[in-house]
Amino acid sequence: MPESWAEPLWSTAAQWSLLPPVLLALLLTTAIGLEREAGAKSAGLRTHVLVGVGAAVFMVISKYGFADLLATEHVALDPSRIAAQIVSGIGFIGAGLIFVRQDVVRGLTTAATIWLAAAVGTACGAGLAPLAVLATAAHFLVTRGLQPVARVVRRHRRRPPVLRIRYDDGYGVLRGVLERCTAAGFSVAGVAVHRGSVAADGVRVAALTLRLDGRGDLPGLAAALSETDGVRSAETRVDPTEDPDDPDRADD
Repeated sequence: MPESWAEPLWSTAAQWSLLPPVLLALLLTTAIGLEREAGAKSAGLRTHVLVGVGAAVFMVISKYGFADLLATEHVALDPSRIAAQIVSGIGFIGAGLIFVRQDVVRGLTTAATIWLAAAVGTACGAGLAPLAVLATAAHFLVTRGLQPVARVVRRHRRRPPVLRIRYDDGYGVLRGVLERCTAAGFSVAGVAVHRGSVAADGVRVAALTLRLDGRGDLPGLAAALSETDGVRSAETRVDPTEDPDDPDRADD
């Protein structure tokens, strides 16, 4: 069998020496994926390993896969182009992991770890093993080591003020309520409308929750609103979407 028959399948004689970077990417991204799997995240072991190994394979192909063409006239290779395409292409997977429920964003950290897994695989494929190991260690430091610090910060940060109001619907009361909120130094950052009811006097009563921004006198505002014509009750409470003990509330 002529030797030229195998040339299309064997672009370089050093192919076996190109496997260690891919195996290292397999090992490191497995560690990252196991951490995500233990946290029951939307992207777990298999996703992170496939992303990391795929990035490593693409990078190895970019560096060594066209060695047989370098002797061809007018042929120039730019291995950095593959790395750039990996960075942009992994964004499609990351975007699919992020979703918004009401005003709570979830999946940011998982999408970021997918991006990191691609970076680790790219570093392995580029022959930058110490960088890949350091990036993997940084992943565990951030996702596990910084969680206690994040909990402490959440417990001490100022929570958004929330005002719950019940008022007579259909009498233009809401417009006056919003004007009073603005006059008290607040702006409305979010509105949640609840199911209405009919009072004993036959008037339809609406209920809504206002999430406010500002540093005005919230108890004073609630007291003033409760005395407003058409307002049946006004009370303040903690924002229900803010849970200081949930480490992945907004970025799991």
